[in-house]
Order: sequence, then C-alpha cells, then structure tokens
Amino acid sequence: MPGAFSLADAQSYLRNQQLDGWLLEDFHQNNPIFWQVVGGRRHTTRRAFLLIPPAGVPRFLLHMIDAERLSDLGWPIDIYLSRADQEAGLRTLLHGRQRVAMEYSPACSLPVVSRVDAGTIEQVRALGVDVVSSGDVLQYAVARLTPEQLEMHRIAAEAVGTIAQEAFRFIRQHLDTGVTEYDVHRFIRDRFAARDLVTDSGPTVAVNAHSGDPHYEPLPETATRIQRGDWVLIDLWAKQARDGAVFGDTTWVGFVGEDVPTLNQRVFDSVRRARDAALRLLDEAWVQHRELEGWQVDEAARQIIDADGYAQYFTHRLGHSIGEQIHSNGVNLDGFETHDTRKIIPGVVFSVEPGIYLPEFGVRLEVDVYLDPSRGPIVTTPIQTEIVRI
Repeated sequence: MPGAFSLADAQSYLRNQQLDGWLLEDFHQNNPIFWQVVGGRRHTTRRAFLLIPPAGVPRFLLHMIDAERLSDLGWPIDIYLSRADQEAGLRTLLHGRQRVAMEYSPACSLPVVSRVDAGTIEQVRALGVDVVSSGDVLQYAVARLTPEQLEMHRIAAEAVGTIAQEAFRFIRQHLDTGVTEYDVHRFIRDRFAARDLVTDSGPTVAVNAHSGDPHYEPLPETATRIQRGDWVLIDLWAKQARDGAVFGDTTWVGFVGEDVPTLNQRVFDSVRRARDAALRLLDEAWVQHRELEGWQVDEAARQIIDADGYAQYFTHRLGHSIGEQIHSNGVNLDGFETHDTRKIIPGVVFSVEPGIYLPEFGVRLEVDVYLDPSRGPIVTTPIQTEIVRI
C-alpha cells in the first residue's frame, strides 16, 4: 500500500536516538497516528496500546472485545479485561524500558503531535518510564513519501496549478454575463471531478475584503459578484482518488483589470519576497548540509513582512505539512502559532504560504515544496511572480 507505515524507519530512528520504544495509544479514534501506523481505522471501543521496540516485533495491548479487529497484522496481542488487567498489562509491556516516545508535546507546543491525554502520560510515568515527544519518530515513520506517493503528489500539484489558471480564465470569460465567487468555486470542483481529483473542503474563491479572511469559502446565497476593478484570491487543494494519494495545494491572486492599485502591488511584492526568502533559505541550507527546523523558515519569511510594516497582518504560520491529509503529521513551518523544532527531513512535503490580510483585501502566495533526498528542495507547484491580470 503506498501510504504504509515503515517499521524499519521507525526502529532505525529509535535506535539512533537511544529510545527504548514508541508507545502509541488510542481511545475512540483520538490518535490518528495510531491508525496510520496500523494501516487504517478499525472499529474499536476500548483503550488500545501498541509498543514499537527499537528492534523486533511490535506488540499490542488490547481489550478482549477489540482484539480481533487488529489480529490480521500478525503482531502479538496481550489481552486485558478489567482496569487492573490493563494496568498490569501496561506494566509488563514496558518492563525494563526507561525512555519511550509518545504522541506528547511539552506544554502542547505542537498540538499536531499532542494526541495522548495527560492521564495516560501520568500512568506511564508512574511506572518509572520517561516520556518524550514522538514528533520526529512519526515524521520518519509516516510523513515521508514513498516513490508512488511522490508521483501522485506531482500529479496533484500540477493539476491545482493548472486549474487555478483555468479559474482565472473562467472569470474573464463570464465577466459580462455575471460570475460570482460561488460560480468559480463550482467551476473548480467540476474541474477536480474531470481529473478524478477529490478534496475535503474548499476551494477558497475570495473577492476584495473576503480575501482578507484566510479561510473564506463562498456560499451560494452570499457570494459576491466579480466585477472590473476587483481583487481575487483563489486557494485550491486536491489529490487523486486513490489509496495513499497526497495533496497538491496552491494559492494565487489576480486583479480584474490592467492598472493594479499601488497598495495591492506593494502588498503583493512584500508577500512574494517573503516566500522567496523562505525558498532561498531552504536552498542555502541544503547546499551547506545544514538541517533546518520548521520555525527557522517561518522566521526568515516573517522578517521580510515585519520589515515592510505588515507584521500584524501576517496572522498564521508560514506553512504546513502535506500528505494524505491536507494538513498532515510532518513538520510545519511555524514559529508563530507554535514553535516547531522538528527537523525538515528529506522525503517530506510542505507548503510555503506567507500572507498579508488587510481589511480591504488579502494576499497569499502558496507553493508546495518536496525535500528530495538527492536534489534538495524542489518546488512542485507553479510559482506566481506577477499579479494575474484577469
């Protein structure tokens, strides 16, 4: 399966970091990483534990009612019935282990990693086991693309870039007869269907003040008609309708007319230079054989926007991990909403999307980047360098 968990990668990382295991826990589907590791969600109703050791075979601790749900994996299963059984089983599972990784982040600095409740962490620590964050081990095990996934990402990235341009042409063709944000939204959805692409939400088609809302999505009854002199932001994301498929995600902006207002051009230039500063840092670090953490790339872009006087209008992180979900489990480019200290490792895909959101209009320029193990950072979506004249 293209999106399969890599046990070898996980165990290699555990050995390199001198960890005694990776303990995954789930209750009522609250830990998506648990289910990505086992290869898909199953119907379970009680607490489930999975210990991945640095070497050897992973082992489950499951309630009797749920044991058959995971037996097809062939990994040993210890059964519990009562609370006392479960506590004893966990003690046995962790016997002799001093330091394990779990879906935990100190002070919840990385919410995407913090999936295990505080009580379970307390339970493990009460057994004399030190708990550290699994943020990097899960990157190595589930966030890196297989060759098949990389090809599916490239197809999706090319498609969203092409469809964005088709959407701008659709606006131009229908200006005189009347076209709304929602009309363009539906056009993009139709183009997805024609290419056998799917998405979980969106796209964003936002005119003027609506483009100042980073997650605006038009509705039929409130959508604005697009007219000459309008500013238009289009953000679209989709993937192939196949198991293991990876999203492509891009954002472009355009102006209905030739003479772009001075302020719009100034803001566009600031965002463009911020994006390019982030891409330049990624390239330089690769050439210098220097590992970057997510927050460092965010800082490089944010410094440009801060210097231009728009700091308060850049209201989100620079970029997010991309995978089978549009916001995936790998490193985010974030020193603003969180402080992501995870390494940007070869094999991951992420967005670079600085934005400035004024009351009158907003600008966001988004590209996807794949960190190729041999070639370094590769931008997989088209790069916008000028404002689209619609």
